[in-house]
Amino acid sequence: MGKRHIRKMLRRMGGGGPVQSTTGLGTTKGLARLAFYAEQFGYEYDSAHQLNKKYVIRVVPAHDPKARARAAENWVRYPGAASGGALPPLDDDAVSVLNARISYELATQFTEKQLFGITAFGFTGLAIGPWIKFGLVVGGTVWVALMALVPLLLVANRRYRAKNAALLEGAGFTAVTDPEGRPRYLPPAADPLD
Repeated sequence: MGKRHIRKMLRRMGGGGPVQSTTGLGTTKGLARLAFYAEQFGYEYDSAHQLNKKYVIRVVPAHDPKARARAAENWVRYPGAASGGALPPLDDDAVSVLNARISYELATQFTEKQLFGITAFGFTGLAIGPWIKFGLVVGGTVWVALMALVPLLLVANRRYRAKNAALLEGAGFTAVTDPEGRPRYLPPAADPLD
């Protein structure tokens, strides 16, 4: 995530309400850096999801006294952060934890049944081109080959989620299910979702 995105988000945070930032499909580490800087200036990471081939990250005002004190100190130390001035140094450990949290949420956006359906539908669409151009035998062969990848992709997603969950649990995060039924991890000091 470039400094331009960070500064834009910091300016929008001046309004005091929740802030959403939409980016192209970059890396989750870039989103984690964006969330890290929000947390340095009085906000906290709330959620991330994918929408129309873009990532959407949401940060909300932090109510924790420590977060507010850190924000007040950082606004004094980095008064021009939102307009081109210096930014606080990155804390690699904090960014790693935020990256794991964002990655986990993006990997659990859909259930395995939904992922199977989306992937199977997409692979069927990909096989239509060869079927039209080269006939049923080639199109069918391409479809069978693509469909053989579906279980492998589901296993890879499961391992990816487990890796991030282990990192979050090691950092003291608590597994919860949000009101929409999505599994999430909340930081140690956070109250469970209603």
